[in-house]
Amino acid sequence: MDAADLDYRARTLTGCIHPRVVARLLELGHEREVEFQASRGEWFCALKWARLLGDRGQREPALDVLAPYIATGWWPAARAQAEMLEGYGRVEEAITLSRPYAEAGDRLALDFFARLLARQGRNGEAFMLLRTEIQDWYLAGCLVDVAEAAGLDEEAAALLAARVDAAVPACDDPDCDNLRVKPSNAVALLATIRERQGRIEEAIALLHMRATTSVNGRDQLADLLARHDRVAELRAYAASQYHGHAVQRLAEVLDERGDVEGAIAAYKAFGATPDGMRHVAVPLSELLVRHGRGDEAIEVMRALAEQPGGAEDWIIHTLCTLYADRGQPQEGLAYLDALKARHDGEEEWEFFRMRLPLMAGCGLLDEAIEQVRAHPEGDTWYTAWALSDLLAEAGRAEEAAAVLEQHPTFNTSLRAERLIDLGRIEDAIRVLQEPRTKPITLAWDCANSTEPPF
Repeated sequence: MDAADLDYRARTLTGCIHPRVVARLLELGHEREVEFQASRGEWFCALKWARLLGDRGQREPALDVLAPYIATGWWPAARAQAEMLEGYGRVEEAITLSRPYAEAGDRLALDFFARLLARQGRNGEAFMLLRTEIQDWYLAGCLVDVAEAAGLDEEAAALLAARVDAAVPACDDPDCDNLRVKPSNAVALLATIRERQGRIEEAIALLHMRATTSVNGRDQLADLLARHDRVAELRAYAASQYHGHAVQRLAEVLDERGDVEGAIAAYKAFGATPDGMRHVAVPLSELLVRHGRGDEAIEVMRALAEQPGGAEDWIIHTLCTLYADRGQPQEGLAYLDALKARHDGEEEWEFFRMRLPLMAGCGLLDEAIEQVRAHPEGDTWYTAWALSDLLAEAGRAEEAAAVLEQHPTFNTSLRAERLIDLGRIEDAIRVLQEPRTKPITLAWDCANSTEPPF
């Protein structure tokens, strides 16, 4: 084992036993296989086996499982053992193990180490460790978390304010008013501190400065306004935001208060704006379903699909899922038939595959299998995946495994699971451990290419 190989296989899930497969092996009682593979360099087997032993009170054997991996100098292995040591109450050992990685500058190790110190009441030490890394957005977030417990909010705020004040223009265009701030989340983090200090107006003013209002589907300003019951401001703010995350937060607040009609009205008002319904149709349909109004949810998605350019795969998929969940697979198939007719009888694979769960819901598994085999893209690896699922659902396990063998470089995890279900453990392991060639990254010559991938 070496750290680079472990890291590559763990990150890419290439040439190794995947976590899902490890879980399946254990579920079916193949503990000895997991233990054996853990001793042969299979990281996910080792991690799961060590945790199992620890849960059973066999702490030293659990730590011994990870020792060869730690010996390579690979941080994820050291982190896993540090977490176990902390769980065993051996905190100083966890700190001693983690410290060299943090001091070497690994940002993930530094984040873990600082939070480990903070959990042990050594918040000031953690804060001092992080303050020199304030330009890193990831570590800046850790610093703000640590500062709260350390009672050092004002010190953290001063560091962030200095970074905001040091912002520079993002480009040379005199008409561009964007600023480049390091860390990129300095404004948001400073607002977080001001809010927990009770300085709400300052937090709101800061969040109005942001160039990017939504991160991972959430809007920090909308969340703040909701927490402080400033619904009128939230409503006005939601109307100004293009992505729809603020109006989603408004609808959540209204729903929590029992004002379901108000929540629906908020979504529909936003949906009446150009492209607005594309942003809120899914959460609106989810709200309607939660309140037993599935037919209305279907109408929302159908109306969106009927708009010019609206019959996109994600919209139709949501619609078909609604039909299936309501026990109306026939209606879903009828809709797909009508859509296919509008396209002169042509149906791309992305739309065709939406038929399969609907056909299964109608008891037409055999017909679905035959249609997949006859599809123009029936010889592709992604069609093999769908066909294997159908065959497995039909109880044709041998065929489900065999169809994947036609594309040996794809679907290895699913193929292994099928083999495990058939009791062919050695074959499944061999499939997963087949060596894969690492991709070669060529230097870009600045020329555009017309060859895929684009």
